[in-house]
Amino acid sequence: MLFAMVYLVQGVERMQNNYGQVINLPTEKLLPNPYQPRKQFKSEELLGLSESIRENGVLQPILVKRINNSDYYEIVSGERRLRASILACREEIPCIVIECNSENSAMYSIIENIQRSDLSFFEEANAISSLMNHFGLTQTEIAKRLGKSQSALSNKVRLLNLPVEVRYFIENEGLTERHARALLPLKDQNQMWRVLNAVKERGLNVEQTEEMVSRLTDNTVKPRHNVVKIFKDVRIFVNTVNKAIETMRSAGIDAKSNKTETEDYIEFYVKIPKTSQGAQGFEQMRENNLA
Repeated sequence: MLFAMVYLVQGVERMQNNYGQVINLPTEKLLPNPYQPRKQFKSEELLGLSESIRENGVLQPILVKRINNSDYYEIVSGERRLRASILACREEIPCIVIECNSENSAMYSIIENIQRSDLSFFEEANAISSLMNHFGLTQTEIAKRLGKSQSALSNKVRLLNLPVEVRYFIENEGLTERHARALLPLKDQNQMWRVLNAVKERGLNVEQTEEMVSRLTDNTVKPRHNVVKIFKDVRIFVNTVNKAIETMRSAGIDAKSNKTETEDYIEFYVKIPKTSQGAQGFEQMRENNLA
């Protein structure tokens, strides 16, 4: 009996809160979803939709959730329809009130936009990052809910490593996601702009962009290898000088040497006597080489 009363009370509360029902709500009582992944709404599309709403009304109700038992509601999905309704001077819009927390509200909004292909790849990456940072969801959990692979999500989020100005340029120029991913190996922003300017001016496709990035990264690595090679060559030169001095001494030449080494250079001071003993030593060295 007690359980029956509880369910009855809950059912009455749900009816009073209009959960699951289509109701008309004032547009001024509807607030945007703070986790709305879509940040840009094209003016031409909104104007076209507003004309359709003016003639035919809103054919598909938007989803909303009540804010703390107040008379205000937060949009779960359908912000574009709300904006177009306001442009069409509609004071009310049909809504379906649902029960959900902020996490599910954000997820519903992202899923709807992804399914409709309304999001740019940067907006999608920001939305996924928001779910991870604000709600502590793992990439595995998000991938499962969105019906995507974890590797696809990981590649998408990596796009946010690009500077904001670079992301804006890519979106503004209508470049592809693969163009954006091609820039990720570059760590120098000046090199990124060099590539982007080439893409814009010469119309580089993705493969050409990747080749240019590869050349830039190769040039960045090569000097480091050259330094190592030169350092090895210097050691060979030093060993050659030391061996020459030892050869002179073994031949009876009283050669004196002094080596000074700093961070910038190696300096050798060699003193060879011009006496008859020294001449005899050189003659001995010559005979040894001829032997």
